[in-house]
Amino acid sequence: MPAALPTPTPSRPVLSGAPAPDAGELLPWSWAQARLADARNYWIASIRPSGRPHSRPVWGVWLEDGFWFVTASLAQANIVTNPAVSVHLEDGSASVIVEGRAERATDAAQVRRLADAYNPKYGWTLRPEGDRGDVADANEPLGPALRVVPEVVFGWEATMQQPTRWRF
Repeated sequence: MPAALPTPTPSRPVLSGAPAPDAGELLPWSWAQARLADARNYWIASIRPSGRPHSRPVWGVWLEDGFWFVTASLAQANIVTNPAVSVHLEDGSASVIVEGRAERATDAAQVRRLADAYNPKYGWTLRPEGDRGDVADANEPLGPALRVVPEVVFGWEATMQQPTRWRF
């Protein structure tokens, strides 16, 4: 099982080419974690081998070791070539943006953890397919389970209040 993420270090981000103004206290990491855990829809951005970006909405779950999802989109192939990805929430007012690298699940136990959180959240039927980290649902095989390991996360309240960067 992947280890839980360490507590990240908060700081003021650079916005529009300059450090963000001192707008009071930084947001607590728990604020970002709660938004990531409670979100229903997430956008992932990956990089095609040609260098062009690729963005798609996905369902997923935020667990103690990162963001887990499954996709049959082009993102799956992109991640094999370049694991750099970003994940962000639909809400642009109180934003959370995760930048990191995607890793393929390595075993059925990781897929069971994903399914245990994913299935009640979405009313779905994910399950391990084999013993190498692949996923199926009630209808068909879906491909590998993927985990985004964050390197840096950005967040701010509405109207850019309390902009915060968390580094891992």
